[in-house]
Amino acid sequence: MLKLLADAVFSFDVEWIPDPKSGEILHQTEPVNEPGEKAKVSFEALWSAARKDGDPDDFKPYLKTILCRIVSLAGILREKVPGGADLKLISLPIDPSDPAKSEEKALLVTFLKSVGRKKPQLVGYNSAQADVPIIVQRAIVNGLPGFGFSDRPDKPWLGVDYFDARNSEYNVDLADALGQYRDRPSLHQAATLSGIPGKIDVSGDSVADMWAEGKLDEIVAYNEFDAFTTHLLWARVAHFSGLLTSEQYEMEQQLVRTLLSDEIAAGREHLTKFIEEWDRLLAITGQVKKD
Repeated sequence: MLKLLADAVFSFDVEWIPDPKSGEILHQTEPVNEPGEKAKVSFEALWSAARKDGDPDDFKPYLKTILCRIVSLAGILREKVPGGADLKLISLPIDPSDPAKSEEKALLVTFLKSVGRKKPQLVGYNSAQADVPIIVQRAIVNGLPGFGFSDRPDKPWLGVDYFDARNSEYNVDLADALGQYRDRPSLHQAATLSGIPGKIDVSGDSVADMWAEGKLDEIVAYNEFDAFTTHLLWARVAHFSGLLTSEQYEMEQQLVRTLLSDEIAAGREHLTKFIEEWDRLLAITGQVKKD
């Protein structure tokens, strides 16, 4: 299981869509960079090329991540402070209504610079196979430098290394920790059975259509849900691994609840659904809610 609890931990999630530019380059679709019907045509060209014989015409196959565009990055930054820890919600784009701040390149620059400077322990779900690779691939497609994110020690155990999930403790994939192959649960399964909210209202399969319909704000909200889910699941795994005592684990949950309340008070009213679902699942699983 987990071996290290770093001073800074970033439990994160990434949302992406088929990249219309990939459709233009590889399948000669009409140039498009904004939501709408033309974007849907580009999406379909990419999906159609990836379908196998026998797949339904409306099947949306998983695309190689390099063919996709990142539209949202969200995470919970946990930093060690005297007597405990401090949590902060990081959500990109900061303003989904601003096209400039929502560009993939802008999201990647902000993420890479922040992670490259702070060097947190990255925690995700299927992140070693998907989230970290798409960040790297799309940074390269956009012609970006690594901004410190790409730094590597001579050996993974000698420092922060985001490129070797097997040997480095700074690229933590909770999916790998919980199972392999057919025994690997989905994030929704692992979370909800543990009394933690999983998918609420939206699933990853809906993100492309939501983007094409101009609902980036809803994608960001969904991504924030997944960030909180990932962090709560990380805390549970860290507790099992002996990195958090039972008292510290209870305190971590209270810190998350306080962060949720603060963010709701600041205007993120959609997070009310997360608290309601959390309380519902705690009741179903027979766990006691801490006031």
